[in-house]
Amino acid sequence: MKLIVQATEFIADGVRRLHFAAADGQALPPCTAGAHLKIALAADAGGMVREYSIVGRGAEGDCYEVAVQLEPAGRGGSRAMHALAAGDIVDAQGPFNAFPLRGGATHRVLIAGGIGITPILSMARELRGGGLPFELHYAAKSRHRTAFHDEVAALPGATIYHSEEGARERMPVAAILADPAPGRQLHVCGPRSLIAEVVETARRLGWNEDDVHFETFGGAVALGADRPIRVELRASGRTILVKADESILDAMLAAGMDPLYDCRRGECGMCITGVIEGVPEHRDHALTDAEKASGKVICTCVSRARSADLVLDI
Repeated sequence: MKLIVQATEFIADGVRRLHFAAADGQALPPCTAGAHLKIALAADAGGMVREYSIVGRGAEGDCYEVAVQLEPAGRGGSRAMHALAAGDIVDAQGPFNAFPLRGGATHRVLIAGGIGITPILSMARELRGGGLPFELHYAAKSRHRTAFHDEVAALPGATIYHSEEGARERMPVAAILADPAPGRQLHVCGPRSLIAEVVETARRLGWNEDDVHFETFGGAVALGADRPIRVELRASGRTILVKADESILDAMLAAGMDPLYDCRRGECGMCITGVIEGVPEHRDHALTDAEKASGKVICTCVSRARSADLVLDI
């Protein structure tokens, strides 16, 4: 579909909010909390496709609200989005949702870091609108770099932590996750270091892994318990060592291979590869529960292995 930029504004240092409406004036497809759009950038921005979380439907008219943090050292996606102005038209697909709110929860713990607030705030809005209980913890470097500061601060049960101001508040992750009771679900989005800390702390404190959900904007999350794995690429006749802090995909690229991939977030399924031997540790959002249980396929961009060795059909 084609979307037109209705309005754009800075809502924090380096963070621009954009409102997209359907260019043909028709109603936009519905979306749920945690959903994202795939936006195709112009050829002068490399013609790349990037995913951006939908914070919600705009208050004025039928539009999608998106917030983008400028990444000066990035590959150009955020710069292209920041360059958009009212009246510009982009090609988009979606909405897609690989990070939805799950049913069956009696209470939800929402944790965000930096621009990771975008899908988390969409969840908070939906939960508040439905009168459902939640708490929100949001870490940002400073007041001026806190997107949606006033809205988050006004939410019941929300706490904002600033690491570069005053007392240099640090989010007390262990205290937040101290009660892994049945019915409590955890959703976290933000920098990989924050996600790793939250996921590892939840495991240590006894959270059920089915109640821990996360989304990363920057590739695979390295957990402290990760170990190097030996991966045989049988069809290629090669064997590579995947370091504890890199993905199988990154190890293949470093070895000079040219595997298929796109999102690098475990969402699109482009990198799905057959497993011949070994036990995958799935960390993606693309495979079905049945596919994960079979152990016969793996998303190489984010997932690893429970076994020391893995043999892939690639």
